Amino acid sequence: MPQSPAPPLPSPKERRRLREAKSLSQADLAAKVGVTRETVRSWETGRTSPRGRKREAYAKLLNAVAAEQAAAEAPHKPEPMKTERATASASTPSTVGGRSRSRSKSAAKRAAKPRTPVPHAAAASTAPAALRPLPVRVTKTEAPEQPDLTPAQAFDALCAGCGPGLVRQAYLLTGRRGLAQESVERAFQLAWQRWPEVAVDRDPAGWVRAAAYEYAMSPWHRFRPSQRHPDAPPAQPADRAFLDVLLSLPPAQRRALMLYDGVGLDLPETAAETEASTPAAANRILHAREAIAERLPDLADPEVLHRRLGEVGKAEKLRLPRADRVRTGSEYRARFWTRAAIAFTALIIGATALTLKNAPTHYEPPQAPGRAISGVPPRMGPGPLTYEDTTLREKLRAELPNGEERLTPQVR
Repeated sequence: MPQSPAPPLPSPKERRRLREAKSLSQADLAAKVGVTRETVRSWETGRTSPRGRKREAYAKLLNAVAAEQAAAEAPHKPEPMKTERATASASTPSTVGGRSRSRSKSAAKRAAKPRTPVPHAAAASTAPAALRPLPVRVTKTEAPEQPDLTPAQAFDALCAGCGPGLVRQAYLLTGRRGLAQESVERAFQLAWQRWPEVAVDRDPAGWVRAAAYEYAMSPWHRFRPSQRHPDAPPAQPADRAFLDVLLSLPPAQRRALMLYDGVGLDLPETAAETEASTPAAANRILHAREAIAERLPDLADPEVLHRRLGEVGKAEKLRLPRADRVRTGSEYRARFWTRAAIAFTALIIGATALTLKNAPTHYEPPQAPGRAISGVPPRMGPGPLTYEDTTLREKLRAELPNGEERLTPQVR
């Protein structure tokens, strides 16, 4: 009996979009299909593809969601859903850090040069055994491709989608609310200044996240007067204890743990973003987990730790960055530094012109030091009177008269 053809499935990116449009979590979808949460993650990242009855149930659920969305957007004629076969025939998939993506040759030429990919097979062979069976958590926020958006609208969408999560992550990395908000705003300001570069990046959210992490964890903040006093701790004792343990970790371990267990990147992408080798990133994650489990045994399970990182970040009231204010602040900062550079250059030019005007126009050689000349007697002159000369002078002044009497001889 011939086997019926497998039902077509949307692309991995479209699968995730349909699930989020239905407001379903990965756990809810896994319960409906009858698989685990890790399996749904693998389907949405493109690492694996469902087969058999699981594929039929998964395709039926996604088609139902797509039909509901098409009915809700009937006047706009939505774009037909891409299947795996159509996607495979249209473009060649490329695997970067364990994630399958499709990109045409013309788009690849326009895109910025990505970071050096780390093959997943090589990463699995070099990673410690404690990290190999862990599922790949990929929770990156990718904006839908909308070519009609202006640069400002695309930037606002990126800021609205990634800003809240980045502020919570920066707070967990630093333990300071003001520094977390400032670091995220500075990262988005830098992204707006370099928007032509960020817009064509394969992961704009990762670009902004790396800039925010670098600014938040800079060691130079300790010299700022505003950072000398500790920030107010969380209200809940459990959150306070967890944040103290997290801040006691070295910065490299804290960042690797946040990327792997907090954000949900896989091991090769965590190593690439932290600019470390895959074994080094794995060791940092393992050491961080051991330190946390030693002081908080309830968080020994990675899934519990992942959920705890999200709960502590959401419990704090943090000011979220506003896209319009970020763009205005970025433009103001750019104008300020441009004017400062122009003023400094004008000051140097004025000082140089003043120096050239007051400088001498001809060369005056310095006078040579004096030398003693032999053969010439020293100049003679009246010297100081001795005691005898002084006595004789006083005697002559006292005895001799001043008139004609001085010519008359005196008898003695």
